[in-house]
Amino acid sequence: MKEVEARMTAEARNAVLESGDWLTAAQIVQISGFSATNPSDQPTKWKEDGRIFAVPHRGVDYFPGYALDPATNYRPVDALAAVLAVFRGRKDDWGLAYWFASINSCLGSKRPQDLLMSEPARVVAAAEDEVAGVLHG
Repeated sequence: MKEVEARMTAEARNAVLESGDWLTAAQIVQISGFSATNPSDQPTKWKEDGRIFAVPHRGVDYFPGYALDPATNYRPVDALAAVLAVFRGRKDDWGLAYWFASINSCLGSKRPQDLLMSEPARVVAAAEDEVAGVLHG
Protein backbone atom coordinates (compact mmCIF):
# COMPACT_ATOMS: atom_id res chain seq x y z
CA MET A 1 0.00 0.00 0.00
CA LYS A 2 2.79 2.44 0.91
CA GLU A 3 4.48 1.75 -2.42
CA VAL A 4 1.31 2.66 -4.33
CA GLU A 5 0.85 5.80 -2.23
CA ALA A 6 4.46 6.86 -2.81
CA ARG A 7 4.09 6.36 -6.57
CA MET A 8 0.86 8.35 -6.63
CA THR A 9 2.44 11.18 -4.64
CA ALA A 10 5.43 11.27 -7.00
CA GLU A 11 3.11 11.33 -10.02
CA ALA A 12 1.01 14.13 -8.50
CA ARG A 13 4.10 16.20 -7.76
CA ASN A 14 5.46 15.74 -11.26
CA ALA A 15 2.07 16.73 -12.71
CA VAL A 16 2.06 19.90 -10.61
CA LEU A 17 5.58 20.86 -11.62
CA GLU A 18 4.71 20.26 -15.27
CA SER A 19 1.40 22.16 -15.01
CA GLY A 20 2.79 25.61 -14.41
CA ASP A 21 5.83 27.75 -14.63
CA TRP A 22 8.02 26.94 -11.67
CA LEU A 23 11.28 28.81 -11.17
CA THR A 24 14.37 28.33 -9.07
CA ALA A 25 15.69 31.23 -6.99
CA ALA A 26 18.49 31.68 -9.55
CA GLN A 27 15.94 31.98 -12.37
CA ILE A 28 13.98 34.57 -10.39
CA VAL A 29 17.17 36.56 -9.90
CA GLN A 30 17.81 36.50 -13.66
CA ILE A 31 14.39 37.84 -14.62
CA SER A 32 13.94 40.27 -11.71
CA GLY A 33 17.28 42.01 -11.71
CA PHE A 34 18.29 41.11 -8.16
CA SER A 35 21.93 40.64 -7.25
CA ALA A 36 23.21 37.23 -8.28
CA THR A 37 25.68 37.12 -5.37
CA ASN A 38 23.34 34.94 -3.32
CA PRO A 39 20.42 34.11 -5.60
CA SER A 40 18.23 32.53 -2.96
CA ASP A 41 18.28 35.59 -0.66
CA GLN A 42 15.28 37.50 -2.01
CA PRO A 43 12.96 34.57 -2.82
CA THR A 44 13.80 33.05 0.58
CA LYS A 45 12.97 36.36 2.30
CA TRP A 46 9.63 36.50 0.43
CA LYS A 47 8.90 32.97 1.62
CA GLU A 48 9.79 33.83 5.23
CA ASP A 49 7.57 36.94 4.98
CA GLY A 50 4.60 34.86 3.77
CA ARG A 51 4.58 36.48 0.33
CA ILE A 52 5.34 33.31 -1.68
CA PHE A 53 5.77 29.57 -1.23
CA ALA A 54 8.09 27.02 -2.80
CA VAL A 55 7.95 23.29 -3.35
CA PRO A 56 11.06 21.21 -2.73
CA HIS A 57 11.99 18.83 -5.53
CA ARG A 58 15.27 16.89 -5.70
CA GLY A 59 16.98 19.28 -3.31
CA VAL A 60 15.88 22.46 -5.09
CA ASP A 61 13.10 24.87 -4.12
CA TYR A 62 10.78 25.77 -6.98
CA PHE A 63 8.75 28.97 -6.74
CA PRO A 64 5.49 29.50 -8.66
CA GLY A 65 6.23 31.70 -11.66
CA TYR A 66 2.50 32.29 -12.09
CA ALA A 67 2.62 34.29 -8.83
CA LEU A 68 5.34 36.70 -10.00
CA ASP A 69 4.05 39.85 -11.69
CA PRO A 70 6.07 41.05 -14.70
CA ALA A 71 4.60 44.56 -14.17
CA THR A 72 6.43 44.78 -10.82
CA ASN A 73 9.73 43.26 -11.99
CA TYR A 74 8.60 39.77 -11.00
CA ARG A 75 7.72 40.45 -7.38
CA PRO A 76 5.02 38.22 -5.84
CA VAL A 77 1.48 39.35 -6.61
CA ASP A 78 -0.16 40.70 -3.43
CA ALA A 79 -3.10 38.30 -3.63
CA LEU A 80 -0.74 35.36 -3.09
CA ALA A 81 0.09 36.58 0.43
CA ALA A 82 -3.64 36.79 1.15
CA VAL A 83 -4.19 33.20 -0.06
CA LEU A 84 -1.20 31.97 1.94
CA ALA A 85 -2.61 33.67 5.04
CA VAL A 86 -5.96 31.93 4.51
CA PHE A 87 -4.31 28.51 4.24
CA ARG A 88 -1.63 29.06 6.94
CA GLY A 89 -1.49 25.98 9.14
CA ARG A 90 -3.90 24.12 6.86
CA LYS A 91 -1.85 23.31 3.76
CA ASP A 92 1.84 22.64 3.36
CA ASP A 93 3.74 23.88 0.30
CA TRP A 94 2.77 20.86 -1.81
CA GLY A 95 -0.84 21.21 -0.68
CA LEU A 96 -0.76 24.82 -1.86
CA ALA A 97 0.73 23.76 -5.19
CA TYR A 98 -1.99 21.13 -5.67
CA TRP A 99 -4.70 23.67 -4.82
CA PHE A 100 -3.39 26.28 -7.27
CA ALA A 101 -3.05 23.67 -10.05
CA SER A 102 -6.49 22.09 -9.58
CA ILE A 103 -9.70 22.99 -11.37
CA ASN A 104 -11.88 24.92 -8.94
CA SER A 105 -15.65 25.07 -9.43
CA CYS A 106 -15.80 28.25 -7.35
CA LEU A 107 -13.71 29.82 -10.12
CA GLY A 108 -15.84 28.62 -13.01
CA SER A 109 -13.81 25.40 -13.41
CA LYS A 110 -10.57 27.34 -13.85
CA ARG A 111 -7.36 26.82 -11.90
CA PRO A 112 -6.50 29.38 -9.20
CA GLN A 113 -3.04 29.80 -10.72
CA ASP A 114 -4.64 30.95 -13.99
CA LEU A 115 -6.68 33.69 -12.29
CA LEU A 116 -4.29 34.84 -9.55
CA MET A 117 -3.17 37.95 -11.47
CA SER A 118 -6.29 38.71 -13.49
CA GLU A 119 -8.93 38.06 -10.80
CA PRO A 120 -7.11 38.03 -7.47
CA ALA A 121 -10.18 38.73 -5.31
CA ARG A 122 -11.96 35.67 -6.73
CA VAL A 123 -8.94 33.47 -5.95
CA VAL A 124 -8.77 34.74 -2.37
CA ALA A 125 -12.53 34.15 -2.02
CA ALA A 126 -12.14 30.59 -3.36
CA ALA A 127 -9.45 29.93 -0.73
CA GLU A 128 -11.69 31.35 1.99
CA ASP A 129 -14.56 29.16 0.78
CA GLU A 130 -12.38 26.07 0.93
CA VAL A 131 -11.27 26.82 4.47
CA ALA A 132 -14.88 27.49 5.48
CA GLY A 133 -15.76 24.06 4.17
CA VAL A 134 -18.04 25.21 1.37
CA LEU A 135 -18.62 22.31 -0.97
CA HIS A 136 -18.63 22.92 -4.70
CA GLY A 137 -19.90 20.33 -7.09
